Amino acid sequence: MSTHAKRERLLLADLLEAAGPEAPTLCTGWRCRELAAHVVVRERRPDAAGGLLLNVLKGRLDAAMAEYTAKPYEELVQLIRTGPPRMSLYALKQIDEAANAVEFYVHAEDVRRAQPDWSPRELDPVFSDALWSRLERMARLTGRRSPVGLVLRRPNGQTAVAHKGAPVVTVTGEPGELTLFCFGRQAAAAVTLEGEKEAVAKLTTAELGL
Repeated sequence: MSTHAKRERLLLADLLEAAGPEAPTLCTGWRCRELAAHVVVRERRPDAAGGLLLNVLKGRLDAAMAEYTAKPYEELVQLIRTGPPRMSLYALKQIDEAANAVEFYVHAEDVRRAQPDWSPRELDPVFSDALWSRLERMARLTGRRSPVGLVLRRPNGQTAVAHKGAPVVTVTGEPGELTLFCFGRQAAAAVTLEGEKEAVAKLTTAELGL
């Protein structure tokens, strides 16, 4: 497993273990137990994980989620920590990094920021740059449902257009915060928004993300 994805995986496992199965997350309707089950199903049940994107597989996904949610919580956390099966595509370093670095970062923050005593986490510059690079490539996808024009901007001035349109709202923040914003965690992201008041209000409640 490559550096960023492996680190975020281990951090997510530690956070889930410390929070406990009944602790809340930023994922609406999910406790830590459901979030842990989601991560395991995504990696270990490719036949069901397709339901995350395809409605025709939704029933299979729901059944797999129910099965894994019922497993001992400690087992779920350990499955996350040890990683995917050897024959899984996720066991390949390049695929692990491409598919999991952002996924595990977002879910780690889902756990952290849902707790009352959470504190800001400072990301190292290399990881921040990696998140920004990924966000540049995914911006149009995550922002496709934005009701207004959406521009993402780092404090250093780098920008990415997530959605064309008018009026335009510019969201400024560190790459990790912009990632959370674009993955539908607008209320938890430490960003500043510039634009017309009504447009800003629409954006903060919009269904962003994959």
